[in-house]
Amino acid sequence: MQKVTPETNVVRIYQKPGRVDAGALDKVDQLLLILPARPTKSDFGGLPQGAKLQAVYRKHAAGSTPAFTTRLGNKRQTLIVAGTLKADSPTFDQLTLGRKLVAAATVQKAGSLGICAVGFDDAAQARIVGNMLAAALAAAFRMPAYKKKPEPDRIRSVRLVGLAERLDTSRVEAEAKGNNLARWLTALPPNLLDANNYASLTRELAKDNGWQYKRFGTKDLDLLGCGAFLAVAQGNDNDSACIVRLRYRPGARNARADLSLVGKGIVFDTGGTNLKPFEYMLDMHGDMQGSAVALGAFLAITELRLPLAVDCWLAITENRTGPNAYKSQDVVTAANGKTIQTIHTDAEGRMALADALVLASRDEPGLIMDYATLTGSCVRALSTHYSGVFTNRPDLHPVLKRVGRNSGERVWPFPIGEEFMEDLKSDTADFQQCSAKGAADHILAASFLAEFVENDIPWVHMDLSASDNEGGLGHVATRFTGFGVRYTMAAILDEDLFKASL
Repeated sequence: MQKVTPETNVVRIYQKPGRVDAGALDKVDQLLLILPARPTKSDFGGLPQGAKLQAVYRKHAAGSTPAFTTRLGNKRQTLIVAGTLKADSPTFDQLTLGRKLVAAATVQKAGSLGICAVGFDDAAQARIVGNMLAAALAAAFRMPAYKKKPEPDRIRSVRLVGLAERLDTSRVEAEAKGNNLARWLTALPPNLLDANNYASLTRELAKDNGWQYKRFGTKDLDLLGCGAFLAVAQGNDNDSACIVRLRYRPGARNARADLSLVGKGIVFDTGGTNLKPFEYMLDMHGDMQGSAVALGAFLAITELRLPLAVDCWLAITENRTGPNAYKSQDVVTAANGKTIQTIHTDAEGRMALADALVLASRDEPGLIMDYATLTGSCVRALSTHYSGVFTNRPDLHPVLKRVGRNSGERVWPFPIGEEFMEDLKSDTADFQQCSAKGAADHILAASFLAEFVENDIPWVHMDLSASDNEGGLGHVATRFTGFGVRYTMAAILDEDLFKASL
């Protein structure tokens, strides 16, 4: 059996606050040097061999990335990879610069990577260095690879030099660990991360992290009336489908959840009876990224030992075709008793999430956030640079946009509501699963999901159109981006989304 658990290599982080001296640079193989958009002589003057660096900078075109590269005349021949930024540049721009500079710095040999920002005030310097560190930790992580020839060495250590004072890196490290887990799981081949192995992996993580673990198998779900989820699962050739519930309780073991994270875990999506064409099925092992993001955010919360009671619900199954697969015009009953007329079997994500949302909301958490690679419609609306967000608290729209802007994982809010449910009217059931017309399917899907959030629990749904972006996105260089982990942490820590949703 090939390895399905993520790599546990730890990148050591060292810090040397104060003036940047030659001794600090002698310890790094590559240095990311971040300068103001228009660096001055004094900005270079505080650096070893500063006059040489300024002369090299002047020979390069303004606005290029990297701004320049050169080597120091020290024992290590330290490679300098420089970039320029405005002090108030958006987080996304800082993260993107970090990704590009790290790639340029490590193209030949990885080792000890230094990060230094000069010419900024203390607050801007700390923010910039933190975002460069996020890019370095993403690049240092080994993604799944099953090649005979081993992958080249990655970054082994990071040294932060020249800071006004030591930086608390715990949040950056926790977010990186969560994002790395999300990307690892998403990139795993579908014959390795099948439903059984996924549930086993979460049980292993639960043991390692002190989480409560419960697996609801198909018999349990049948007793709970989860007909929407089971409709998707019935095409499988085995009984591996399940909904996994994880609990993190830093206080009382039976405390009500402050936050419930819910994720779509379709480990492979054929489209079912309405079979996908080849080009749309090729990467459908990544259709479980919503669950991976929920799990990654859950891990990051645990790493920081946040004083929150958190649940994580993962709806894990395949969407197969075959003689037992569900089909158009089937009518199924969800866990809340609402009946659904199936229209298209490739709209399976909302079916699997529907019952998971019912189960999560019955525990009456303070807030539910769900994540799913749900609709191509959202990609067509936003491209793969933003993700869509939806909520049953429309006053949250400005807050949700601000969280995206500040975290660097940008989102755009869309409306939901009864007027959209008019497009899902059914003659045979409470409503249709989707519209055969296909217009604004991301809005209809979110409006459908809102029908399964009970007890008027505040709820945010993220349609992960930015989960798969060729060439990477922000600080992440891989195609699968793990989008949503940083966003969730910013929502909790920077915006206190619990209070905002009241």
